[in-house]
Amino acid sequence: MILEGIVTTLNPDGSLNIAPMGPRVENAACERFVLRPYRSSTTYRNLKRHGEGVLHVTDDVLLLTRAAIGPVTDEASGPATKVNGRILLNSCRYHEFRVTSLDDLEDRVTIEAESVATGHLRDFFGLNRAKHAVVEAAILATRVALLPYDEIRAEYVKLAILVEKTGGREEHQAFALLHSYVNNHQSTI
Repeated sequence: MILEGIVTTLNPDGSLNIAPMGPRVENAACERFVLRPYRSSTTYRNLKRHGEGVLHVTDDVLLLTRAAIGPVTDEASGPATKVNGRILLNSCRYHEFRVTSLDDLEDRVTIEAESVATGHLRDFFGLNRAKHAVVEAAILATRVALLPYDEIRAEYVKLAILVEKTGGREEHQAFALLHSYVNNHQSTI
């Protein structure tokens, strides 16, 4: 199963890289999981360089949105306990991990990781259709260079209904950011 989450890694200068990522997991314990970043990503370069990071489980769709469409530099974080990394303080739970294998022969890299420490920071809000719609919209936004604009726009029309009906302030704000990003990208083509 794929768990939508956020992975943090450290850049060579020690600054924090925050990236939405959907690792393949076997269960909620996330003892072992597989990441599939692209070779062009900062996450891949950081994990190849030093092989440690933190996987975060969160219901913060605004952070996920911001990280999907551009660098996030203002998110509160604290030091990890077992790896050289940072924990996002607004996440629900986290899994500090080490890379156990890395196959970068293809453009989409396969990174196997093992959790070495876990923690719980707050309860998960719960299931909400608007949060799921924002996650889907964020995934589509990361594919603006790969998918036809009309296809993305059609999906956004459907997702907007869910956000409008069931979303709160954060979901509305996140969806507006994504909608603007996709429209701006279309105007540059």
